[in-house]
Amino acid sequence: MVSLSQLPFFLIFFLFTTLCNSSQPYLQLPLLHRHPSPTPTQALSSDTRRLSLLHSRSASSPIVSGASTGSGQYFVHLLLGSPPQPLLLVADTGSDLVWLRCSACKNCSRRSPGSAFLARHSSTFSPFHCYDSACRLVPRPDPAPCNHTRLHSPCRYQYTYSDGSTTAGFFSKETTALNTTAGKPAKLPHLSFGCGFDISGPSLTGPSFNGAHGVMGLGRGPISFISQLGHQFGSTFSYCLMDYTLSPPPSSYLRIGASESDVVSKLSYTRLILNPLSPTFYYIGIKSVSVNGVKLAVRPSVWSLDKDGNGGTVIDSGTTLSFLPEAAYRLILTAFKRSLKKVASLVEPTPGFDLCVNVTSLAKGSLPRLRFGLEGGSVLAPPPRNYFIETMDRVECLAIQPVDSGSGFSVIGNLMQQGFLFEFDKDRSRLGFSRHGCGLQ
Repeated sequence: MVSLSQLPFFLIFFLFTTLCNSSQPYLQLPLLHRHPSPTPTQALSSDTRRLSLLHSRSASSPIVSGASTGSGQYFVHLLLGSPPQPLLLVADTGSDLVWLRCSACKNCSRRSPGSAFLARHSSTFSPFHCYDSACRLVPRPDPAPCNHTRLHSPCRYQYTYSDGSTTAGFFSKETTALNTTAGKPAKLPHLSFGCGFDISGPSLTGPSFNGAHGVMGLGRGPISFISQLGHQFGSTFSYCLMDYTLSPPPSSYLRIGASESDVVSKLSYTRLILNPLSPTFYYIGIKSVSVNGVKLAVRPSVWSLDKDGNGGTVIDSGTTLSFLPEAAYRLILTAFKRSLKKVASLVEPTPGFDLCVNVTSLAKGSLPRLRFGLEGGSVLAPPPRNYFIETMDRVECLAIQPVDSGSGFSVIGNLMQQGFLFEFDKDRSRLGFSRHGCGLQ
């Protein structure tokens, strides 16, 4: 965990000047959802691409944006620039950098479909200089020319993903306003972000990006959205991701700042584990898994981080489905099949899924119950609707996929998280969660 004394001078200055005139103890933002929702097959395809990017690491790219495929389904609306321009960013705990699609257009009267932020139309847009200390925090292109004597030598950044997709542009700062659940916009004088002028590749230009203009990184690094607001609201944030298939859909929200005391009293906690080789991600320790109250014989090492930084389990708001180690997944699958054969008719699985059931005659409460025993003794027991997904009328499939724990990590995706309040406390390195407390406060 990075202490305040370890932060670069520019970031300390930023933290003490941003929002200095606000007395509000927290910032609460509505989380929006794409309509229409992606099909389960589309979600699986996007998640699979996302996982391949999350699992790829590069020593030359210290910040890896995990949401490049756009598989995340929850968005934050913000207004950027002077005059303000509306944008939608994926809320992503799997990345640090805030970045968005920019346009270098000089004479545009309005944004064209598919474009995003018009930097030249804002009087407050300002790229960092390439020798600014802020520029050391982002991956740079090679070569990255920089001239001490020139007034305009912007900080250039570049991400190249495992599928060949690239976002590149200027690391910049800008005036920002965010819509809050209280109805009053919150103004941020200086938001540091990547302004991407060169966007290429299938995961950033195709329909899988879900209409997002960029990514709001909520990770553990010093330039994430959460870290940038840390001095004003503290290093705690929480969210409630609600079931968007309900009609009318309940409100989801992201809260920067500590929860109220009555909410905190209802939280169960587990330790947040820091993986030095992937410091962005929020890891938790799974100790056991049970189906219908019966503990499965999964070796403890299946859940562990190894010396090379592989394995472990990440809480990720930007992945829809959940991914568990192959050894654990096969035992869960076997137990689920054994349980369901007694009460329902298994059907031919939807492509990409291993277990599907016809729920027409299934009695309420008959789907298998899954429970995760976590480090510290807490238990995460999501309802079946959090791990079964409807793939066609009256057919539901198991929304969990296997992953090779020898070369990657497990992921608790946003479907598994629905209906829970999750609170990320970076200072105390702990994750709190509860089925209560998701009402707008």
